Amino acid sequence: MDFLNKTVIVTGAGNGIGKGVALLYGEKGANVVLADIDEKAGLETVTMIKEQGGEATFVKTDVRQEKDLVRLMEIANETYGQINILINNAGKSLFKSPYKISIEEWDDIINTNLRSVFLGSREAAKYMRHNKEGGSIVNIASTRAIMSEPNSESYAATKGGIVALTHALAASLSEDQITVNAISPGWIETRDYESLRKIDHEQHLSKRVGKPEDIARACLYLTAKENNFVTGINLVVDGGMTRKMIYEE
Repeated sequence: MDFLNKTVIVTGAGNGIGKGVALLYGEKGANVVLADIDEKAGLETVTMIKEQGGEATFVKTDVRQEKDLVRLMEIANETYGQINILINNAGKSLFKSPYKISIEEWDDIINTNLRSVFLGSREAAKYMRHNKEGGSIVNIASTRAIMSEPNSESYAATKGGIVALTHALAASLSEDQITVNAISPGWIETRDYESLRKIDHEQHLSKRVGKPEDIARACLYLTAKENNFVTGINLVVDGGMTRKMIYEE
């Protein structure tokens, strides 16, 4: 899988999964464009990529704003001459009773997690369609698209919407040789992995909780040009958690 000099845009790249994804593409020789509303975190990740010999730039971006996403694509194209890969990762969660969530809170989650995926994909595709080899888009959904806890309606709705939007975009953008896939992470620990308990790991068939690099490697697979036969899928990366029976003897 060769990503040398490919231009990769990662939203929400300052922390967590997005940071792990950006770092791995940088390690693989891509030109990484990091987008985040957190300028300090984004610039710190750029520094990390450059320290490991990679190429990266940061664009402060509020994915709720159409104009910010248009500007992001313009800067990426102007800086590196093309856009090859987009990882729609930016998102936030809200766990609140459906009796108490306000319409403003609902709309904020929808606009951050779901509308941004459509807008980002549309704007990136405008550039990808002119590439000889098309392009690749990966949307970060969640296992919460297919299973839920109480008080997660807004988050679940966005993640389920991302999965549906993914196969719709895969169909619409196929004529332009643009693949569109989703990844649904399970439990990915982005903070203190060493503090996890044995029981946390044991509830997975893999016998461990996931790490950001698990999702990053899945992104590499789905965006490698030789894997362009894979499109429209939702790849669940959860250590088997959603396939484990809940009954304990």
